[in-house]
Amino acid sequence: MVSNIFDSVFHVNSPLMIALVIINVILCLYPILGAMFWFFGALSYTIFRHDEELKTAPKLIHEPFITIMIPVHNEEVVIRQTLTFLLTELHYHNYEILVMDDGSTDRTPEILREMAAKYPRLRVIRIEKNQGKAHAFNIGIFFAKGDYILSNDADTIPEPDALTKYMWYFTSPRGINYAAITANMDVYNRSTLLGKSQTVEFSSIVGIIKRSQTAINNTMYAYSGANTMYRRDFLIDVGGFRQDRATEDISIAWDHTFMNVTPKFAPDIVFHMNVPETVGDLYKQRRRWAQGGSEVWLTNFWKIMRHPWRHRFVLPMLADTTLSIIWSFFFVITTLIFIATMVAYAVSGNWERVWHGFVMSMIFVNFQLIAGIIQVLAALILDFNGAKLKYLLFSPLYLLVTWLMNPITIITTFPQAVKAVMGHGSGKWVSPVRRGELHG
Repeated sequence: MVSNIFDSVFHVNSPLMIALVIINVILCLYPILGAMFWFFGALSYTIFRHDEELKTAPKLIHEPFITIMIPVHNEEVVIRQTLTFLLTELHYHNYEILVMDDGSTDRTPEILREMAAKYPRLRVIRIEKNQGKAHAFNIGIFFAKGDYILSNDADTIPEPDALTKYMWYFTSPRGINYAAITANMDVYNRSTLLGKSQTVEFSSIVGIIKRSQTAINNTMYAYSGANTMYRRDFLIDVGGFRQDRATEDISIAWDHTFMNVTPKFAPDIVFHMNVPETVGDLYKQRRRWAQGGSEVWLTNFWKIMRHPWRHRFVLPMLADTTLSIIWSFFFVITTLIFIATMVAYAVSGNWERVWHGFVMSMIFVNFQLIAGIIQVLAALILDFNGAKLKYLLFSPLYLLVTWLMNPITIITTFPQAVKAVMGHGSGKWVSPVRRGELHG
């Protein structure tokens, strides 16, 4: 009886079996389809939205007051250089710098006191207990004097015209509904192999995915926490940053989208950032990103599914995030099954099946690499007018590392994401590893 039921359910022509086959094909092809989707999205942006970018550095009749806010925790290696640049090199006059010192235990407070005494436009707020970037930022919102707040990391340097360009976007006719404008990331430290491969990655992410999101849905999955300017009123309206989340920049981008205000990507505003230079530091960074993405998905999934028409503009974001998480589990589980199967064949001496499995897997990986390289090539051509095309040689390394690291970090951090969404999260941050001053 049970056997007959099982045979009828999983018969080759049964609806369930057909559905499972379709799902399996979609998950197998997900990286290839995703790369092509972002490629054509960026192409659509180039055709239909490219005219929104600035052609030349604009002139402002009036300079609105801006607060550059820098939440810091143990940044003695880089904070002096960053502040010196922001205080002396920007082509803007009407601004202040507000540093939120979140319980630093190194020489950061001493450096800040010294620089605040020298520069009147620099203010420092000391938080005695380390409670995280989002907490520091939320406190800073109520001390900020500007109607516009630029989030700037301690190791991030914007271009000198950045503030002018930000304000041109905000004060333009389209800018009335802009909640935040996030800039284009450029990697500073390209001396290592990891630095060069991340140059490709950030161009791919920024140059393709954010352009695609703008073209398709006029929204974004995530801001760049390193350099994004927010309209202060919209920060307050959304309740500030979520303090119990691993990535405040991802969660607030979704929160703004639910408010029906516009997150804006401005590829012509450039900022320079340092990236992790060791595999260990890179893995820690990606764990935090993965957990933040899962937290957003867990927070908003049923909210969207209960009212899909009301939240129809967020559905593409939800669908892509859902596929990404499911694919991560699918990839790791099937990879482990594949390895175990190959080991079993090898132990039994069936080398023909081992060779067949290896060849088929290499064919599949090559198709993924080709699709990924097409995506990266388009990104490198679009970003900075092709100035980074020389880094295309490092794209296979980036693609392979990303495919391995992303699903692993999503799976290993998923329990922490569930814990955070259930009310047990913490935004407390660990001091970043700095191995030297900012450099180009």
